[in-house]
Amino acid sequence: MANETKDNIEKKRKKMRRRRRIKAFRLIFALVILCLIGSAILFVGYSVYNAGVRVYNEFADMYQGYNDRRTARMGSVDPKFEGYTNILILGVDDSERQEADTILVLSFANDTGNSRIIGIPRDTWIATRSHSGRIGELYSWGGASSLVREVSKLLGISIHQYIIIDMATFADLIDVLGGLDIYVEENMDYEDEVAGLSIHIPQGYQHLSGEDVQKYLRYRGEKLGDVGRVQRHQKFIKALYAKVLQLDTIPKLPAIADIFRNRMETNAEIFDSVHLANVLRKMSSDPPTTLMLPGSENVDGAWVPNVAEVEARMSELFPQQDMIQRSEAGDADSEQIITNE
Repeated sequence: MANETKDNIEKKRKKMRRRRRIKAFRLIFALVILCLIGSAILFVGYSVYNAGVRVYNEFADMYQGYNDRRTARMGSVDPKFEGYTNILILGVDDSERQEADTILVLSFANDTGNSRIIGIPRDTWIATRSHSGRIGELYSWGGASSLVREVSKLLGISIHQYIIIDMATFADLIDVLGGLDIYVEENMDYEDEVAGLSIHIPQGYQHLSGEDVQKYLRYRGEKLGDVGRVQRHQKFIKALYAKVLQLDTIPKLPAIADIFRNRMETNAEIFDSVHLANVLRKMSSDPPTTLMLPGSENVDGAWVPNVAEVEARMSELFPQQDMIQRSEAGDADSEQIITNE
């Protein structure tokens, strides 16, 4: 009987020792797993940190490079115009020479989103050291940079960015928007077999497709000639502006963005785009102020700018004190954009 008791006690001790060993093993196993998980978390965290540092450094280098390029590109830009975003829009024809058929300056006030449109007749006469002739011809031999330079000098304002659009892309953009409703001021009938241009649009309110809008803008009537074309360009921009602000434009934004990204030429970089998006976010619902380059037509059909009147009108559109205040606000907005990014 005593021996059986001793055996039972020994068996119980063995069971307890085995259980303690199992518990110890489980504890050690759990500690190993926790160490592995901790190591993995530290490794991932360290990797994420390093990746974040690299991304930050690349972003900082990219932004510094952008600032350097912007300074070089805009070396002569008057700081008073930093309160505005002035964009030169060039519509180029589909001829072999590709001249600028439409020349517009679209200007946004950075703080309010108010806009102004300045139309420049393609037959505006300019005289430079290397070229004397109509401004629309500049694009065929000097490209966008020459037009930026001459338009800036002509108006006495800074041009921050440019956008170039050809006729086919322009027509597709209007079609994506669903066309435009425009009042046609006279019967438009014109045939040019050489240029392959056939225009027949009746007077009155019309819903125009992209191709029709293109013809409406290219038409040059006998009454006003190039002046009439510029006035139609301004009317078109107002109609387009109102169309873009409509709610049914929102679902079309991806298709519009695709056209801007893949089928238009611009000097805007990603940081310019961020800035412009911030301005457009505040775009005013008020219609744009429009102005045609002041001047008169000479006997050869060229448009000769009235320098004194141009200066006076630019002072009205871009008052100096207002520009200084806007410049300060624009700088603050730009810093806020980068900070938010």
